[in-house]
Amino acid sequence: MSKKKYIFSEQSSLWGDPELLGFGSDDFYVKEIDRKTSINYIKKNHYSGKVTSNSYVHIGVYVLGDLMGVLQLGPAMNPASGGSIVKGTKNDEWMELNRMHLMDGIGDYPESKSIAYTMKYIKRKYRKIKWIQSFADERCGGFGIVYQACSFGFYGEHTSTFWVLDDVWYHNKAMTIKDPKKIAPSEKYLQENKHRAKPYKLRQFRYIKFLDQRAKKNLILEEKPYPKHYEEGVERKK
Repeated sequence: MSKKKYIFSEQSSLWGDPELLGFGSDDFYVKEIDRKTSINYIKKNHYSGKVTSNSYVHIGVYVLGDLMGVLQLGPAMNPASGGSIVKGTKNDEWMELNRMHLMDGIGDYPESKSIAYTMKYIKRKYRKIKWIQSFADERCGGFGIVYQACSFGFYGEHTSTFWVLDDVWYHNKAMTIKDPKKIAPSEKYLQENKHRAKPYKLRQFRYIKFLDQRAKKNLILEEKPYPKHYEEGVERKK
């Protein structure tokens, strides 16, 4: 097994140091990629069929040099809500893992490895980020087992409404936007075809990874024991 290490550019930057690009081993690594490649991959492969438009960190997962997965990270739906989770958090000091998809058959535990390597990369590259939040829901079956494997803390669950229209998943927020300046074409399409859309009530499980352990002392939420991994009859999706 090849050694895990940070990946740098071969050429030096304007300041004389090589640019940090990713983390991993020769046969399995993560590397920051361009937005267009990331969006095209997620639209083609992710079960939602959609991207989060304001994601700004796009991570490619490479197996033997081939792109086999993508993670997208960026602001939460309400970036200002960070202070209600970790006291004193500024909008640009935290982010969410918005999307993740990996191809099947790419080795053992690829999801947890991809997340763990991405956390190491972000901690070193984006030093302002103190913590990262992500949600698992019932579509994942494991209720966040990959986050548990990466030592994320579990901070409770809530139930949200999702809509499915033409095999595309939407959060309930898409059904409530009325401002014509803020509504996206896909959200407008959903509202116009609400009579064909099917609603689902799904449990969502909140996980947080602290990249700066000093921020954890300001945590407002209560950390809870991990939920049990799988329940019979729940379809597993990435």
